[in-house]
Amino acid sequence: MPLKLTLRDLAEDDRPREKMMQKGTMALSDAELIAILIGSGNREETAVQLSQRVLNSYNHNLISLSKSSLKELQQFKGIGEAKAITIAAALELGRRRSSLQERVVQQISSSKSAYEILRAKLQDLPYEEFWVTFLSRNNKVLDTQMIGRGGISGTVADVRVILKMAIEHLASGIILAHNHPSGNLSPSNADMTLTHKVKESAKLMDIAVLDHLIITDTSYYSFADNGKI
Repeated sequence: MPLKLTLRDLAEDDRPREKMMQKGTMALSDAELIAILIGSGNREETAVQLSQRVLNSYNHNLISLSKSSLKELQQFKGIGEAKAITIAAALELGRRRSSLQERVVQQISSSKSAYEILRAKLQDLPYEEFWVTFLSRNNKVLDTQMIGRGGISGTVADVRVILKMAIEHLASGIILAHNHPSGNLSPSNADMTLTHKVKESAKLMDIAVLDHLIITDTSYYSFADNGKI
């Protein structure tokens, strides 16, 4: 019976850890980076080969991989609970790093600048979330908060909660945002109704609803840009 293959079984030039030390992280492929995380493969595959097979299953799309549950990752021979947790944790760290980078945008000047703030929070999620960005009178970002979380096809956002938080932040304007895990950018009737309801209610308190963004893994839809608000 063949022995379990590890990174040490590779030729020295092909060992991801040594390659990283000599050439830096940018020299490594996605499979090599994952191989470093899992450390070993199975009886038939090295860690790199196993990582390549995992990536092949997701068409080499790290966004798709990041949506996998621990149970789904453990379907690959050689990836147990500990390795699945390690992969998921690394991908989540990458997502949080991206979120921190977006915080340098402190003033909203367009739908794109709003998207730059919100995309790291709403991309790569397998379920819907609803977020609101609170703005000062000159459109500087005061805060961004999640209002609701739902399922695959919808989420609930309470207008009263949105307005309560806007008042607490002394916001002059707000931007609504939620994601569509399906990848469909078209607003639903429920999206249109909610946007109108929030806009009309906020108007009574002299708070402007500046936009509502629908965010997918690769793009966004702006109600303001499309004359829907």
